[in-house]
Order: sequence, then C-alpha cells, then structure tokens
Amino acid sequence: ETGTMAIDVPRDRQASFDPQLIAKYQRRFPGFDDKIVSMYARGMSTREITGHLRDLYGIDVSPDLISTVTDAVLDEVAAWQQRPLDPIYPLVFFDAIRVKIRDEGMVRNKAIHIALGVRADGAKEVLGLWLEQNEGAKFWLRVMNELKNRGTEDILLAVVDGLKGFPEAITAVLPETAVQTCIVHLLRNSMDFVSWKDRKGLATALKDIYRATDADAAETALTAFEAGSWGQRYPAIGQCWRRAWSEVIPFFAFPDEVRRIVYTTNAIEALNSKLRRAVRARGHFPSDDAATKLLYLILNRSQKSGKCRHVSGP
Repeated sequence: ETGTMAIDVPRDRQASFDPQLIAKYQRRFPGFDDKIVSMYARGMSTREITGHLRDLYGIDVSPDLISTVTDAVLDEVAAWQQRPLDPIYPLVFFDAIRVKIRDEGMVRNKAIHIALGVRADGAKEVLGLWLEQNEGAKFWLRVMNELKNRGTEDILLAVVDGLKGFPEAITAVLPETAVQTCIVHLLRNSMDFVSWKDRKGLATALKDIYRATDADAAETALTAFEAGSWGQRYPAIGQCWRRAWSEVIPFFAFPDEVRRIVYTTNAIEALNSKLRRAVRARGHFPSDDAATKLLYLILNRSQKSGKCRHVSGP
C-alpha cells in the first residue's frame, strides 16, 4: 500500500498517451499538498509534519518541500487582505495577540492585530490581519486607511483595548465612528487588582455599572461602587474605570442587543482562543510569513466550520 511503485508508460510517436493515475510531470499524488496544508493549519511544526507523513506513507518529505507547499498560501493571504469590504459595519472589534518570531537571529515579541466586523445581519467577518512589532499612530492610520480604501465608509462602534493612539487614528479616518473601550478587557484589568477568592464577588458588583440603563445611571453606579466595600478595599479599580470613562460611555447610546455583544465579546474571544492555542503549540515562528500563514489558515478553518464569514478570500 505504501512505498515505491514502478509505472510503465507506453511511448508513442505522437506522445498522445496521457496517464490517468499520475499525470505527466506530476511528482505528488492529488490531494497530497492539501494534506500538508491541513496539518500546518492544525499547528503542527515542519518536523511534526515530516514525521506524520513518514508514519502514514512511509516517505520522507523535506522541510523545504513543506515550506514550498505552505508558501503557496501567501498569495491567497495577499488577495484576501485586499478584498473589497462592506461600506458600513455596525460593530468592529480590534484586538491583538502576541507571537514570538525569529528576526535577525533573535526571537522577538510581535503583535498580530485582528479586526473582526459584525455585519448588519449579525454575520461576523474577519476584515484583516496586521503584523507589527512597534505599534504607533502611523501604524494605526495605515490600518484604518487600508480599511477605508477597501470600501468601508463607516463603522458605527469600534471596540478597542486601550491601544495607544488607536482611537485618534480611527476618528481621523472615520470621524463619525464612536470608539469604545472593550468592557471585557476592562473587567479583566479590574480582576488583576484582587485575589482569586474575591473575583466572583467583584464581577457581580461591576455588573451594576456596565448593565446600567444609560450613561448617567452607569456613573451613579460607579460612584456607588467607589463608596462601597469593594471600592474602598480596591480603590485602584474605580480609578481604572474613571481613566477609561470617556471611552466607556459611548456604549450606553446603543440598544441593549448591541451592548450585550460588546460586554460578552464571545466572537473575538473564541477566535483569539484558537489562535493562542496554535501560537503556544508552536513556541516561536521562523519568520513573519510563517506566523501569518498559520493564523490565516486557522481563520480559514473557522470560516469553513461556519463560525466566521468571508475568511477564505474575495
């Protein structure tokens, strides 16, 4: 079933014979490349793929071949990153995960930023991936201008995680967009101040703030929290919310259905969880392209499973 197989190919003057099992000049069975890409998408390293193919087929595949096969994905990534976008997105989450990438002989921490749009019909769409070591105003302006050049004319609510310079970049390119601090990340930051045994009680106390009916009621709830037992025990939490307050209150102008999406953020959290698992399994990547390939392929698998739309291409 596995191993070397000799094939006698008839020779004729017109060279009209066309093999059915293996086409002329073909060196690999149909679907073989797809199997390599599928294993890569599951977070397997080049060494693991080589060992798996040896176990399955009894063949040795070089790391260069695996890189060549998976590099073909980069053209697909480039087309996907340039595809046209919808003119309006009611909601877009901007988030990032940290990856370790070998660069000039050193392993460096870099951020891969993800934009997840929620369309008017509720469908979710990953708008793009951007890899950067040093984020700043110029980088964020480039990201926002790219989205605009691809057709996005307005975002009603942009949810960000305290990324420095990003709110200003958003409003510079899309001035009507409301910028909202991610409530989930604000809650997580609050939990950093307390012991494990206090977290459940604190989470319950903070609900009165972000589930308030409007901005005035929310500020009243925040003041009550600061004056109460939790606020007195952990004053840094109230200060944390106060610092972010100008980017929390836009949240209360939206219907409860939209607000529920913002303070749960299940979509972006589920997506990031998959990406982080793959990143942890790999340890570090040999290049920027290697990291981009893997994360794109994971997003592509999410799209095929129905958890995101428009991931695989234009």
